[in-house]
Amino acid sequence: MLLIPAIDLKDGHCVRLEQGDMSVSTSFGDDPAVMARRWLDAGARRLHLVDLNGAFAGKPVNESAVKAIIKELGNEIPIQLGGGIRDLDTIERYLDDGISYIIIGTAAVKSPGFLKDACTAFGGHIIVGLDAKDGKVATDGWSKLTGHEVVDLALKFQDYGVEGVIYTDIGRDGMLTGINIDATVKLAQALTIPVFASGGLAGIADIEKLCAIEDEGVEGVICGRSIYTGALDFTAAQTRADELLAG
Repeated sequence: MLLIPAIDLKDGHCVRLEQGDMSVSTSFGDDPAVMARRWLDAGARRLHLVDLNGAFAGKPVNESAVKAIIKELGNEIPIQLGGGIRDLDTIERYLDDGISYIIIGTAAVKSPGFLKDACTAFGGHIIVGLDAKDGKVATDGWSKLTGHEVVDLALKFQDYGVEGVIYTDIGRDGMLTGINIDATVKLAQALTIPVFASGGLAGIADIEKLCAIEDEGVEGVICGRSIYTGALDFTAAQTRADELLAG
């Protein structure tokens, strides 16, 4: 079970939102590269970056902060990045800079042809981010709910060749109310590619529940507000997950 610290970038700073609301943000640091080093030193094996401004603008906005993080970490751990990535040139640029995985969210839903092209051109490097509320997929920084069912879309994207799916319950994100285990398992059982849980991680109990369903295809969890507020000790949680799965 991979615990993946999230660094959400807004105006060059590290922040956390509540339910994706840009007006309700808490700053957790002015230097994203320092924050990235903090999580690497805490034992992180992968890092999750989101360009929040980019997600709303539909184009990269915090690219300089992303580059600073890449420069700080070198190739020590894989970095995955999402937010405002809408064309193949941007994907290629980020991969050349040293990003390992590109997360495509809104563009995957609105322009499935783009996602298919991305998987063809950059096989092994494309992850889909599916953000949902009550089983329906949301787009545009979670501001618009579509009529698409999560599982149906995920199956289609799996056929395109995506590496995995990050499933976020947006009603829980940033609220510390617990991972939506049932919906995450349902999605993982329908797919053959890895699923990463996201949204609402509250504490060690969530990690234990996720470890219990790892063999269903849930390979990791995005850790956000819980590790910034201290509700979850990241190092202790990753150690606990390793122990559970080793035993």
